[in-house]
Amino acid sequence: MPGTTHRAHVDTALAVGLTVAIVDLTLITAYIHLTLGGTLFTLNALGYAGLAAAVAITTLPNPFLRRFAWLPRVGLAGYAAMTIAAYLVIGPYFTLGWVAKAVEVAILVLVGADLVRRYGSPRGLMDSAARTLATR
Repeated sequence: MPGTTHRAHVDTALAVGLTVAIVDLTLITAYIHLTLGGTLFTLNALGYAGLAAAVAITTLPNPFLRRFAWLPRVGLAGYAAMTIAAYLVIGPYFTLGWVAKAVEVAILVLVGADLVRRYGSPRGLMDSAARTLATR
Protein backbone atom coordinates (compact mmCIF):
# COMPACT_ATOMS: atom_id res chain seq x y z
CA MET A 1 0.00 0.00 0.00
CA PRO A 2 1.53 3.36 -0.98
CA GLY A 3 2.43 5.60 1.93
CA THR A 4 2.46 2.81 4.49
CA THR A 5 6.18 3.19 5.18
CA HIS A 6 5.80 6.94 5.63
CA ARG A 7 2.88 6.41 8.03
CA ALA A 8 4.94 3.92 10.04
CA HIS A 9 7.81 6.39 10.30
CA VAL A 10 5.45 9.15 11.42
CA ASP A 11 3.90 6.87 14.06
CA THR A 12 7.35 5.83 15.28
CA ALA A 13 8.47 9.46 15.48
CA LEU A 14 5.28 10.35 17.37
CA ALA A 15 5.79 7.45 19.78
CA VAL A 16 9.39 8.45 20.45
CA GLY A 17 8.49 12.12 20.82
CA LEU A 18 5.68 11.42 23.27
CA THR A 19 7.83 9.08 25.33
CA VAL A 20 10.76 11.51 25.46
CA ALA A 21 8.45 14.38 26.44
CA ILE A 22 6.72 12.30 29.13
CA VAL A 23 10.01 11.11 30.61
CA ASP A 24 11.55 14.62 30.47
CA LEU A 25 8.56 16.29 32.13
CA THR A 26 8.42 13.57 34.76
CA LEU A 27 12.11 14.06 35.57
CA ILE A 28 11.58 17.84 35.70
CA THR A 29 8.82 17.54 38.29
CA ALA A 30 10.91 14.96 40.18
CA TYR A 31 13.76 17.47 40.31
CA ILE A 32 11.46 20.26 41.47
CA HIS A 33 10.12 18.11 44.30
CA LEU A 34 13.62 16.94 45.24
CA THR A 35 14.84 20.53 45.62
CA LEU A 36 12.04 21.35 48.05
CA GLY A 37 13.52 19.22 50.82
CA GLY A 38 11.66 17.25 53.43
CA THR A 39 10.67 13.61 53.46
CA LEU A 40 7.34 14.02 51.68
CA PHE A 41 8.82 15.94 48.75
CA THR A 42 11.82 13.59 48.51
CA LEU A 43 9.56 10.52 48.41
CA ASN A 44 7.40 12.21 45.78
CA ALA A 45 10.52 12.92 43.70
CA LEU A 46 11.65 9.29 43.99
CA GLY A 47 8.22 8.10 42.90
CA TYR A 48 8.34 10.31 39.83
CA ALA A 49 11.89 9.17 39.01
CA GLY A 50 10.89 5.52 39.28
CA LEU A 51 7.86 6.03 37.04
CA ALA A 52 10.00 7.89 34.48
CA ALA A 53 12.38 4.92 34.40
CA ALA A 54 9.48 2.48 34.07
CA VAL A 55 7.99 4.42 31.14
CA ALA A 56 11.37 4.47 29.42
CA ILE A 57 12.05 0.77 30.05
CA THR A 58 8.76 -0.33 28.50
CA THR A 59 9.83 1.19 25.20
CA LEU A 60 12.80 -1.17 24.87
CA PRO A 61 12.53 -3.76 22.07
CA ASN A 62 11.49 -6.54 24.43
CA PRO A 63 8.05 -8.10 23.86
CA PHE A 64 7.58 -8.90 27.54
CA LEU A 65 8.26 -5.33 28.63
CA ARG A 66 6.18 -3.83 25.83
CA ARG A 67 3.17 -5.91 26.90
CA PHE A 68 3.21 -3.90 30.13
CA ALA A 69 3.66 -0.46 28.51
CA TRP A 70 0.23 0.57 29.78
CA LEU A 71 1.07 -0.02 33.44
CA PRO A 72 3.64 2.72 34.16
CA ARG A 73 1.70 5.19 32.03
CA VAL A 74 -1.52 4.62 33.94
CA GLY A 75 0.46 4.66 37.19
CA LEU A 76 2.13 7.94 36.22
CA ALA A 77 -1.21 9.52 35.34
CA GLY A 78 -2.67 8.48 38.68
CA TYR A 79 0.44 9.64 40.56
CA ALA A 80 0.41 13.04 38.87
CA ALA A 81 -3.33 13.46 39.47
CA MET A 82 -2.94 12.59 43.15
CA THR A 83 0.02 14.96 43.51
CA ILE A 84 -2.04 17.77 41.99
CA ALA A 85 -4.99 16.99 44.27
CA ALA A 86 -2.77 16.85 47.36
CA TYR A 87 -1.23 20.20 46.47
CA LEU A 88 -4.64 21.79 46.07
CA VAL A 89 -5.74 20.45 49.47
CA ILE A 90 -2.52 20.86 51.46
CA GLY A 91 -0.45 23.55 49.73
CA PRO A 92 1.90 25.34 50.36
CA TYR A 93 0.95 27.70 47.56
CA PHE A 94 3.91 29.40 45.91
CA THR A 95 5.12 30.04 42.36
CA LEU A 96 7.34 26.96 41.97
CA GLY A 97 4.48 24.80 43.25
CA TRP A 98 2.21 26.08 40.50
CA VAL A 99 4.97 25.53 37.94
CA ALA A 100 5.22 21.90 39.11
CA LYS A 101 1.43 21.55 38.81
CA ALA A 102 1.56 22.91 35.25
CA VAL A 103 4.24 20.33 34.41
CA GLU A 104 2.08 17.60 35.95
CA VAL A 105 -0.96 18.70 33.94
CA ALA A 106 1.22 18.50 30.81
CA ILE A 107 2.23 14.97 31.87
CA LEU A 108 -1.45 14.02 32.15
CA VAL A 109 -2.21 15.42 28.69
CA LEU A 110 0.76 13.66 27.05
CA VAL A 111 0.13 10.35 28.81
CA GLY A 112 -3.50 10.55 27.70
CA ALA A 113 -2.42 11.22 24.12
CA ASP A 114 0.06 8.34 24.26
CA LEU A 115 -2.55 5.93 25.63
CA VAL A 116 -5.04 6.93 22.92
CA ARG A 117 -2.33 6.52 20.27
CA ARG A 118 -1.43 3.07 21.58
CA TYR A 119 -4.84 1.64 22.49
CA GLY A 120 -7.38 3.78 20.64
CA SER A 121 -9.81 4.19 23.52
CA PRO A 122 -10.26 3.52 27.22
CA ARG A 123 -11.88 0.21 26.26
CA GLY A 124 -8.84 -0.72 24.16
CA LEU A 125 -6.60 0.07 27.14
CA MET A 126 -8.72 -2.05 29.47
CA ASP A 127 -8.75 -4.94 26.98
CA SER A 128 -4.98 -4.80 26.61
CA ALA A 129 -4.49 -4.69 30.38
CA ALA A 130 -6.86 -7.63 30.85
CA ARG A 131 -5.03 -9.68 28.17
CA THR A 132 -1.67 -8.85 29.73
CA LEU A 133 -2.76 -9.82 33.21
CA ALA A 134 -4.50 -13.00 32.03
CA THR A 135 -1.47 -14.19 30.02
CA ARG A 136 0.90 -16.52 31.80
